[in-house]
Amino acid sequence: MKFNRSLFAALLPLLMLIILAGCSSWREEPKENTVKESQEKPLQEGKLPEQQTPQVQEKDVEEIDFSKIRPNENGQVMILMYHGIGEKEEEWVRTPENFRKDLDVLYEKGYRLISLKDYIENNIQVEAGLSPVVLAFDDGLLNQFNIIEENGQKRLDPDCAVGILEDFKKRHPDFGAGGSFFVYYPLPFRQKALIKDKYDFLIQNGYDIGNHSYTHENLGKLDAQGVQKALALNVKQTLSYLPDYDVYALALPYGIGPKGDDYKYAAQGTYQDTSYNHRAILKVGSNPAYSPVSLKYDPLKLPRVRASEANTAGVGMYDWLAVFDKYPHRRFISDGDPDTITIPESEKENINRDSLKGKTLRTYKLEE
Repeated sequence: MKFNRSLFAALLPLLMLIILAGCSSWREEPKENTVKESQEKPLQEGKLPEQQTPQVQEKDVEEIDFSKIRPNENGQVMILMYHGIGEKEEEWVRTPENFRKDLDVLYEKGYRLISLKDYIENNIQVEAGLSPVVLAFDDGLLNQFNIIEENGQKRLDPDCAVGILEDFKKRHPDFGAGGSFFVYYPLPFRQKALIKDKYDFLIQNGYDIGNHSYTHENLGKLDAQGVQKALALNVKQTLSYLPDYDVYALALPYGIGPKGDDYKYAAQGTYQDTSYNHRAILKVGSNPAYSPVSLKYDPLKLPRVRASEANTAGVGMYDWLAVFDKYPHRRFISDGDPDTITIPESEKENINRDSLKGKTLRTYKLEE
């Protein structure tokens, strides 16, 4: 085909217009502008682009009536100390009937059970307007966890502490679960053939097993090596039944800790091939513990409230229940949202900001 020069010259202006129009429709912006924008607004893994990310101050939190609920998550928490559950009421013994009464009273007064671990980790999940409570049992006694055999069948003793708690949970599933059993050796819960079975049951049902020294030693009478030996041997023995278990808490035998600078060995230490790391240390005490966000909170010196009525110290669980009834602002009252710490405006300066760890702090002030 012969090239027609005159026809090409006539069509050239029209071809140029088509090319220019096409360029304007697909042309890219300069790449340096695109790079600059991505550097200023990087897309973090697992997050929406910035313009779609909700502001923290605007995050959805449960709407509550502050004037009615009056949440105070810097209030005090009772860690109730129990020992025996027996037929006769004594200073260190509650009858089964009285232990049931304790649980009924706590439930009716708006207390809900959480684990010691959730308490020290500030993972308190309690319905708005209610208060957490922690249970601790010392010594690993038979009447705390007893298995009885009838007609060749083994069953949980309904009058031991675990039996009473399990029954209460069935009747009140919203009460919560938890309870720490601080044991010593060689015979925790006093049924040798059932130690492993009991430990497994406790862990599977939301309970903890804690350190109470190896043979209930008085740690205040031991040197640094003796303290580490008593505590490490306890952990080693527990791990023989529960490999890799985290023995995270210690209840001081007799309520007495190592003296002076040796107290640090109540928290951490090593003996032979076993190390331990207690993030909570429980004393005997007679008063509630501070909130885990309080400036006064010390997980290595946690006081407990004696759960008895025959109390020579004169201050026990029912005394503190009366105090909290009269002065409810002193009690930890939940806002119902574990990710939000809600306090009255007056408590703002009493909060340890480092303890929030990503949680939102919310304050409120009621009109006088």
